[in-house]
Parts: sequence; C-alpha cells; structure tokens
Amino acid sequence: MGKTVFIYGGNSKQSRLIGLWQKASSVFAEYGEKVETIFVHELPGNDLLAANPKSEAVQQAKQKVEQASTIVVFTPIYKASFSGILKTFLDLLPQKACSEKIVLPIAIGGTFGHLLAIDYALKPVLAALGATTILSGVFVLDQDVKQEESGTYVLMEQANERLEQQVRLAQKTAQSAFITN
Repeated sequence: MGKTVFIYGGNSKQSRLIGLWQKASSVFAEYGEKVETIFVHELPGNDLLAANPKSEAVQQAKQKVEQASTIVVFTPIYKASFSGILKTFLDLLPQKACSEKIVLPIAIGGTFGHLLAIDYALKPVLAALGATTILSGVFVLDQDVKQEESGTYVLMEQANERLEQQVRLAQKTAQSAFITN
C-alpha cells in the first residue's frame, strides 16, 4: 500500500474541520494505515507568504506530498472558496505534485451555498497540480459537527456516513492502483 498524506488547510486545530480530520484519520487507522499530516498553519508563515521554496519546513512538506500515493485535502470554505492558507501552500508545490495520485477533497462550510466550492474552486487547482484521479469529495455543514465537553468532535450520522464512504473509496482506489502498478 502506498503512503497517505493529509493536507490540513485550516488555520487552527480548534475548529470543526479538525473533527473531519479526526474521523478520516480513524478510518485509515482501522486498516492499519499510517497517515502523515501537513498542518499548513504550522509551517512558517513568512515562508508561505514569501513563497520561499528554500524553506526547510516547506521542503519537507513538499517531499511528503511528492512521495504520497493518496492525498486528502481538508479545508474550510469561506466566501465560496477554499482557505487562503491552503492556497499559499498549494502554490509552492511543483506543477505535477499531484500527478498519479488519488486525491480526496474534504471541506466544511456554513451553508450548502458553499457546496460547489469543491468543484469550482479547489478541484481546478488540484487538476493544475496534475491530479487526474480526484474523487468527488465530501462537503459537511458546520452544524453537522459538534464538539463534546471532552474536546472531541462528533459528526452527525449523515455527515459521518458520507465522510466514511469517501475515505473508504479513497483507500480502495489507492489499493487498486497499487496492485496494478
């Protein structure tokens, strides 16, 4: 099985987006798969904003993406687009960084009006990075992710099922690609 990398494009771990990340991580863990996560907001901000390709932290993150066979991209949707911090990171990747990889976009937003941001904002950027196997993705409403007193997040049943289904599809697609290669 190939390597899986999560790109977390939120600006904090204290958001409902981390609940989606937790769920996807647990589904991958059920199959014994190790996942590496790039928390973009933890990369040096000056290096991201200045598009510093020589930054050691940025180089390490880029290398993780290049070595992955599956990439799961997490982003909040603001004003009908994915996060700016995610865009700054994606801009630093080589033009074909997502080539020959399974890519699963996962997004969270306030209304269903943001649903199309995956198809019309994020997927074109991923395609420009060479991605040809981009799964349909998952959009979850903010209200469908609840934080418990313990600090963990719980997804409402329908959101949980959609997310789990797409993560399992990403795993199966990656396994099929791995077997045929």
